[in-house]
Formats: sequence, C-alpha cells, structure tokens
Amino acid sequence: MPDVELKPQVYKDPRPKEHFDRYHALVRDHPPEAKVYEPTRVLTVMWALIAYRARGFGSEKVPNGPVILAPNHASFMDHFFTGAFIRRRVQFMGKSQLFKGVGAWIFSHGGVFPVRRGYSDEETFITAFRILARGGAVVMYCEGGRSRTGKIADEARPGIGRLALESGAPVVPVAVLGSYQVRNWKRLQFPKVIVQYGDPFRFDAVEQSSREQQQEVADYILARMKELHAELERGGARGARRAARAQLSRLRQPQAVAPAEPQR
Repeated sequence: MPDVELKPQVYKDPRPKEHFDRYHALVRDHPPEAKVYEPTRVLTVMWALIAYRARGFGSEKVPNGPVILAPNHASFMDHFFTGAFIRRRVQFMGKSQLFKGVGAWIFSHGGVFPVRRGYSDEETFITAFRILARGGAVVMYCEGGRSRTGKIADEARPGIGRLALESGAPVVPVAVLGSYQVRNWKRLQFPKVIVQYGDPFRFDAVEQSSREQQQEVADYILARMKELHAELERGGARGARRAARAQLSRLRQPQAVAPAEPQR
C-alpha cells in the first residue's frame, strides 16, 4: 500500500513581514515558556514513545550552552523526535503558514519562530542568533524543507552554514530513521523511529561569511548527518545500542595519569 500523500506545499505566505514581527520579538526576549513547552513536550514524547516506539541514542553528546542540532527532515514530528531524548528546551523555525489562530500562540510561547519560505527572511536569522547568544538550542534542517520521498537531499541549503559560521556554536548532527512514514498514522500504521545523536563539531566564527563559505559548511554538516543516518540504516536500534554502550564503556575507563615530576 502506498504511503499517505502529503498536501501540496505552499511556498509563499502572502502576509507581510510586519505580521510576524511580534512572534520574533517574543522569542528573542524570552526562552520557551514552561507552561506551554513542558505540557507539549510531555504529550509529544509520550506519543513518540508509545505510538512510534521511538528510541534515542547518544544524547549525552549534546553539549550544554549554545548548540545547533542538525537532523534530517522527513516528517512534521522530526523536531519533536530530535528534542525528545535530551534534557533541553529546543527551539526551531517553523514555516510561517503555521502561525495562525491558537496555533500561533502555542508555537511562539513554546519557543518556535516563523520563517517566510520563498523570501529572504533576515528576521529568522536574527532570532536564531539571539537564541544561541543566550545559550539556547536551535534545531535547523540542512535540507531546508521536508523531504516528500524520504530521501535525504544531495545538497544542503546554505542557511545552516551561515548560522554555524557566524555564531561559532557547536553543531550536533542528528539522524532520524523511520519518520518518513509517520504520516501513515491515518491508516493506523506506526513505524518504529530511531534517533541517533552524533559527535559535536564547530567552526571558527566568521563575522560576515560569504555565500560560498556558508554552502561549504552546510554541505559538510549534511555529509556528517548522512553518514550517521547510513550507519543507523545498516545497524538499526541494535547497532546504535551497541555503539552507545561501547562509548559509555570507554568513558568509564580510568584515564592514565602521568607521574608527577619530582620537586627540586
């Protein structure tokens, strides 16, 4: 049976930039509000664990302080899967079409900020830089929009390269396996989802990066994420669990201490 079809994508929002200024202002001035974020987190994590038997590995690799989480994107649930296994309030940019009615209040008070797809939206970057400057965690997709086939893109969008370069924040690649078919819940089909966090890396901060630099960094981040995803495809949950145990074992091993030099 073929997968449930996605609705046609709407690439441009007719509402002016000024319409979204209030949402950016709220997210820039305040971290996610507990009264909104925590109930949403509880509900989405329970749904992920029960319906999709979601499992996460390597969450200890996500550092404290400012960080960019870079997962693949095949489902509307990917940002929830990404944040489900770490003890941090993650923030992400959502397409501006989501900011309507009650949803706009929930999203903005929960730390989500809008991006006007189809436009050069500088406000989105200002907000993302502000979150990182106060030590927050930003989820940003290398591929830009959601993959409609489940296949990871061959080339990254330069936006994540700009964010990584101009903020100097560490980047953690994240592989989400199985989320492509999450939309089949409408047929009561619930795929198993596995989330794997990779080793963090960072780039020397550049105050004003060029388009070429941004693209080069974005492609590097995408390559690291694709490697992680390929490993997860090969080994599945068992392979991810073995790798996590092996790493924990290495971390627990006593480190050799060099003998102190004799004092004179």
